[in-house]
Amino acid sequence: MKELLNDILRLKRERNAVILSHTYQPPEIQDLADFVGDSYGLSRRATQVEAAVIVFCGVRFMAETAAVLNPDRTVLLPAPDAGCPMADMITPEQLRELKAAHAGAPVVAYVNTTADVKAECTVCCTSSNAVRIVKSLGDVPEIIFVPDRYLGMFVERRLGRKMVLWDGFCPTHAMVRRETVERLRQEHPDAEVMVHPECIPEVQDAADHILSTGQMLELVRSTTCREFIVGTEEGILHTLRKAAPHITYHRLSPFLRCPNMKKISLEKIRKALETGEPRIVVPPEIAAAARRTIEAMIRITES
Repeated sequence: MKELLNDILRLKRERNAVILSHTYQPPEIQDLADFVGDSYGLSRRATQVEAAVIVFCGVRFMAETAAVLNPDRTVLLPAPDAGCPMADMITPEQLRELKAAHAGAPVVAYVNTTADVKAECTVCCTSSNAVRIVKSLGDVPEIIFVPDRYLGMFVERRLGRKMVLWDGFCPTHAMVRRETVERLRQEHPDAEVMVHPECIPEVQDAADHILSTGQMLELVRSTTCREFIVGTEEGILHTLRKAAPHITYHRLSPFLRCPNMKKISLEKIRKALETGEPRIVVPPEIAAAARRTIEAMIRITES
């Protein structure tokens, strides 16, 4: 392991590379990374780094976002088969049909979408800023929200307005049920429950906090609570324990494990740095259109 880590650090220096890791990555990947964050945080980091090479430890749509925002840099995804089932639940053709059925409606794309779907949209959002993004569109007759129906329902309830929701979802988060939350509460009566808005509405209703992964980190750094039941992908437990080690964390369900997020390994990172592959390349015309939707999100969020 020590030799492997030394090889990666040497190659990183030689290639002028930076390693970005999502909070759902395995502990050893997070510990190696230069930056660890949620989708929005890493989207911003991707525009701020000065390295020639970005090694993105996450899934394909995240690496595509980094490539869109950094057209002059090399973006590597060490596991090219690390996809996102939710992102694959809508295609550009399906979105164009939906737009034709709701002419003139702005389209909000959850960042968990492919670059060619983002290119068909008005603005992107993440789970941390979805409410703000939709609210910024004003009192328009209709808003299309793709692809996560559960995040869309969360936004609808927060804003008191209906949207046109695509029938997509995260298979990992959608497996959790309200009965599981209630059972864990009985087992840990002093713990507060925080869940991701990709969970089904019944699970959201049973929680104390509905938060993105970045917001979960903010909460544990500032709270007086000393025990949490965590309802999102298990990789974040490592991130939370590093951020606030004095707090006790309980995994809500053993099924909260994304197989795609676990496809990257230290060995694959070393190979990517050695070979410069697999490189994520987005066609220029798609990248230009997708960049507009991502930059629109950044402007709204940071205004």
